[in-house]
Amino acid sequence: MENISKRATGRLLSPLFIALWVLVFLVEFLKGSLLVSILPVYMGDSLGLSAGVIGLAFSLQYLGDNLFRVPAGWLAERMGYRGTMAAALIVTIAAVLMMSFFSSSFWLVLACLLLGIGTSPLWPCAMTGTTEISGPNNSNGAAMGTLEIAVLGGTGLGPIIMNFVTARTGQEYSIVFMILTGCSILMLLVALLLPGRKPVKEAAVRGKAADEGRAPLTLGSRLQQMSNNLKSTLDFIKTHLKVNPLLYPALFLQSFVLGLLSPVLTLYARTDLGISPNMYSALLIAGGGITILALIPLGKLVDRFGPRYFLHVGFGLAGLTLFTFAGISTIPMIFLAVCVIGFSYALILPAWNTFLAGLVPGSERGTVWGFFLTLQGSGLVVGPIVSGTLWDHVGHTAPFITSGVVMLLLFICHLLLERRPYRSKSTAS
Repeated sequence: MENISKRATGRLLSPLFIALWVLVFLVEFLKGSLLVSILPVYMGDSLGLSAGVIGLAFSLQYLGDNLFRVPAGWLAERMGYRGTMAAALIVTIAAVLMMSFFSSSFWLVLACLLLGIGTSPLWPCAMTGTTEISGPNNSNGAAMGTLEIAVLGGTGLGPIIMNFVTARTGQEYSIVFMILTGCSILMLLVALLLPGRKPVKEAAVRGKAADEGRAPLTLGSRLQQMSNNLKSTLDFIKTHLKVNPLLYPALFLQSFVLGLLSPVLTLYARTDLGISPNMYSALLIAGGGITILALIPLGKLVDRFGPRYFLHVGFGLAGLTLFTFAGISTIPMIFLAVCVIGFSYALILPAWNTFLAGLVPGSERGTVWGFFLTLQGSGLVVGPIVSGTLWDHVGHTAPFITSGVVMLLLFICHLLLERRPYRSKSTAS
């Protein structure tokens, strides 16, 4: 047992995993800084752009990140980690420089799209690299947990440090973008330490294709293969996945709430409530800290008692709190609301994943999980556009009220799904 532990620790200390861990941390630091702390206030307050433009920019960032992950994974297999990540991070540097030097809505929206495209290979490379070092027994649980530390650390520290910088410099954004450009260049330097293409492996793939009388797959043929795989996936889901159709809108609404809040939360706190950058950092620490601290014990309770009541309480509590958040103006009540929302998400996250896992059939688990996660992620693309439109044309509290309504809809959806998680025979036929 001790030898297994030592081997696992040794794999985590390998140069490949260390470089990937640093890259994950820096990318999440950069995106957390821009999307949570800098861009909402910079675009809305300093440049006077509408919330609709901010929402569109955020949507295109999420779209670029998700849409290009599959092509990025294909390129990583042929160019190696170094070539794929280095090329993509050059695009990321260009995106940050565009944000630094251009102030028109067109260039900033384009820069956000490029930011998503430039960071899209990160997770295909990170997951492939983690699997590669997992050893003969595929023991990658420790590595996955270590990567999550990089994600939470980068996403949390980015906004906190940038809020501190903007408070100290009197919201001098040129200094902020200079720091983030330096962060992007550091990411590129780390990417150059990753291994390149493996010629032996590539030659073996080509030799195997030649032995079987086939030409190596080109990009066009691989895209055709992806199209065929998508069709077979949809056919499998249609014929074999017997879940209640209400699950599909529930998956979308789960991330749609986050999409509603992401472009306007900082803007509302800083402009409408007048919260200073340092105070906003304290709010992030309070809400995020409660979520992180409560996740593990609540996850163990979900394993013991099942997800039912945790989701009931989580969705209901989050919905009611988001409703009241729009009418809160005192700092103590804001802290209380943020802490309650953080605790609500600690209830929801492990319980929701456990609930979904119970609906995934034993066969084609990867296919069904991919479908679920794609549908769930689409809410992040649509949510910011809706949020920006509500902010501009309805009112600044409208995105929060809408997110509360969505949470309560999720509460109702789960009540119905919990009673009847699968399709009835008449519906299935």
